[in-house]
Amino acid sequence: MANPKKPTPARRASDRGRYGRLSRERVLASALELVDREGLSALSMRRLGGELGVEAMALYRYAAGKEALLDGLVEALYLELAERLAALPDDAADWRAGLHRVARASYEVCLAHPHAVPLLATRMLAVPLARRPLAVLKDHERVLGLLREAGLDEARSTAALRAYTAWLLGYVSVELRAMVDNPEETDPAFRLGLHRMPSQELPRLREAAPALAERGGPEGLAAGLDALLDRFTA
Repeated sequence: MANPKKPTPARRASDRGRYGRLSRERVLASALELVDREGLSALSMRRLGGELGVEAMALYRYAAGKEALLDGLVEALYLELAERLAALPDDAADWRAGLHRVARASYEVCLAHPHAVPLLATRMLAVPLARRPLAVLKDHERVLGLLREAGLDEARSTAALRAYTAWLLGYVSVELRAMVDNPEETDPAFRLGLHRMPSQELPRLREAAPALAERGGPEGLAAGLDALLDRFTA
């Protein structure tokens, strides 16, 4: 009796695209490039597959779905932070200089990828500590280590980590807020849209708007960080 015909294996979506065989690093890098260019709303498995020259199904080997892809973007930001820190000369004189070094590099990564920055807050609301990418946890460990070097005990270093994280993410969020109403305008008042703000109800805000529209830069970040650290080490 003839052997029954073996079932044909299901077709597997190829993960060889225009950049060669995919890797998790290549997938996340392309996702970040897409978000940098067009914003978070443009990101989907289908669109990313098109960017990489593969079927969307091939991407599920590297990210289980859209939520995992968003977590991957957070991972990509922290991996870039680690790369920046590794490229810097290790000349931090003490723990405080080390924290300034980490904060400055974090600030630069965020300004390089402004569309992805909201994920640093929103994904952390959805992902428990132990399930965060290793690159994120290593950053927490790095900062905690520097705070312990400052002589802070477990309770105070934990509180300082919370304050450091809040200051860094808050400062970056303020730096990246949309302020310009009409980029084509040369007159500062019309550029900021001050005519849309009632002068009787918002006199102080209208007056301060031009200064608020200017970024505080790394100097403002450093000044606030020093004030925070002084509070915990006093």
